[in-house]
Amino acid sequence: MVSENLRDLNPFDVLDTEYARLDAYFTGLDESGWARPSRCEGWTVRDVLAHLAGEELYNHACLDDELDGLFALLSEKGVKDLGAFNDWTVDERRELPVDAVLREWRDANTETRWRMRELGADATLATMAGAYPVGLQAFHYASEYATHADDVGVPVAPEEEPARTAWRARLGVFVLDEQGSLLQISQIPGGYRVTLDDKSAELSAADFVEATTRRLPADYPLDQDLCRALVCLA
Repeated sequence: MVSENLRDLNPFDVLDTEYARLDAYFTGLDESGWARPSRCEGWTVRDVLAHLAGEELYNHACLDDELDGLFALLSEKGVKDLGAFNDWTVDERRELPVDAVLREWRDANTETRWRMRELGADATLATMAGAYPVGLQAFHYASEYATHADDVGVPVAPEEEPARTAWRARLGVFVLDEQGSLLQISQIPGGYRVTLDDKSAELSAADFVEATTRRLPADYPLDQDLCRALVCLA
C-alpha cells in the first residue's frame, strides 16, 4: 500500500508528469544537446537516455515476474552488479541512432506506466527487494526520472518546482524510514532538520532531496556521516 506520508498523491500521475517532462526535453534536443555532459560522471545526455531505455528491461521483468530470466541474461553478459548493469545499458545502445533509443524508451515506458496504472497502487509486483506495492514502485520510478531530469538540465517551470520538491522530499523521508535509518528527521519551515547521534543539520527541502539522491556538491557543508546516512534514492 502507498504510505500515509504520500497517500494524498496519485503515484501514476506523478510518474506521468516526470515522464512527460523528460520526453518533451529530449524531443527538442539537437546533436550538440545530446552530446552535453550530464551530472552523471562520464555520461552525456544521450547516455542518460540510453540508461533510461535499458532500465525498462528491469521494469518489464518486474511486471512479468521474470526477474530470474533477466538475471540469467545479465549473467551471460558478464553483468554482476548494479553499477555494471547501468554501464551495460549505455554500452548496448552506444552505436544505435539516438532516434531509435528514444523510440525504444518511449514505447517501453508507455507500456510500463499503463500496466502499473492498470494494476493499481495497492497491488504488488516482483522487485529485487521482493513483492512491493505498485504505487510505491511508481514513486521510485518517478524519483529516478526527476533525478535524471535534473542531471541533464531539464527546466522545471517555477510554478511546478515547489510541489515537485515537496513530494520528492516526502518520498525521501518515507524511504529512509522504510530502510530503518537511524536518522531522526523533523520538518521545519522550508526544509528538514536531520540528526544522527550528536550530529545535526538543517537543510532546505531542495537540498534534502539532493542529499537523498546523492547529488549534493562535494563541497556542500554537511557532516559526512549525515551525508552518507541521507542517501536512500540513488
